[in-house]
Amino acid sequence: MKELVSVIIPCRNEANTIRLLLAAIEAQTVPKERLEVVVADGMSTDGTRAAIAAFAGDHPDLAIRVVDNHERSIPAALNRAIEVSRGEFVIRLDAHSVPQPDYVERCLAALKATGAANVGGAWEIRPSGEGWIARAIAAAAAHPLGAGDARYRYGGKPGAVDTVPFGAFPRAWLERVGRFDESLLTNEDYELNLRLRQAGGTVWYDPAIRSTYFARADLAALARQYWRYGYWKAQMLRRYPGSLRWRQLLPPLFVLTLLILLAAAAAWPPARWLLALQLVAYVGATAAAGIVAGIRRGDGLLALGFPPALWTMHLAWGGAVLWGLLRGRLTRGDRTT
Repeated sequence: MKELVSVIIPCRNEANTIRLLLAAIEAQTVPKERLEVVVADGMSTDGTRAAIAAFAGDHPDLAIRVVDNHERSIPAALNRAIEVSRGEFVIRLDAHSVPQPDYVERCLAALKATGAANVGGAWEIRPSGEGWIARAIAAAAAHPLGAGDARYRYGGKPGAVDTVPFGAFPRAWLERVGRFDESLLTNEDYELNLRLRQAGGTVWYDPAIRSTYFARADLAALARQYWRYGYWKAQMLRRYPGSLRWRQLLPPLFVLTLLILLAAAAAWPPARWLLALQLVAYVGATAAAGIVAGIRRGDGLLALGFPPALWTMHLAWGGAVLWGLLRGRLTRGDRTT
């Protein structure tokens, strides 16, 4: 008997996308009898459960189960799904993603070939809207200026990495290091991967493992997303300061420098020149990147939308990291007085 694979999905109010994901799982090259799907639903109110039930009724050969996630957070959803799953391997997917037909097969092959504790692959980042700003956001999210050294966003060779999107795990490794930290409402995947690496496991990136990820459709949604990412990254760094990477320092240092120069500009004239120099260099670099991206993609409007998308990512993420670290210190100080 071949090993059973559990595909776990955190989900809340995803009636418009959940069927696309379930159809992609149903189309996997791995035989249906080797798959079980566990959807942890955060008490959806938009008809998500009805959509799942309808799909399950149309495809009785694919085992689909829904469990309640009363906490309505992603790490809680993942843990509730893991608790009821039965597979020797656990593969996490997202309701906004669409895996390629050989996704599960390639995850299993990579796990067995490398002996890794977690494997993941590359995102093909696509816009979730029709407009030029949605296209620019997707392009920026897949660019090194927007993704840092997150290899899964812009490509690269197979190898050991800090983290991968979603993740495919041997259950034995999850039992060894524990499940997702439910006190981290975001960044829970990076934290788990850190514990896996600390326990001697390898997190492996394989670009042959591919899925489509749909980026945010507008700048307001992008700012909320990256503010959430940055805030919870700060909480992670407070627990694991040694996990900090140089690329993660750049946005908060940029924001901090801007704030310091803005505050000093009124009383110290050289600060005005330094602030202007910093802004001119930054805007110039992001504008040049937008022009190059537009030429490469054959989309002239990227020159307009690409820089604001990068600015939104950098300022929201960097500002949230600073706020998260400061708020943590203030809260800790309150507890000790």
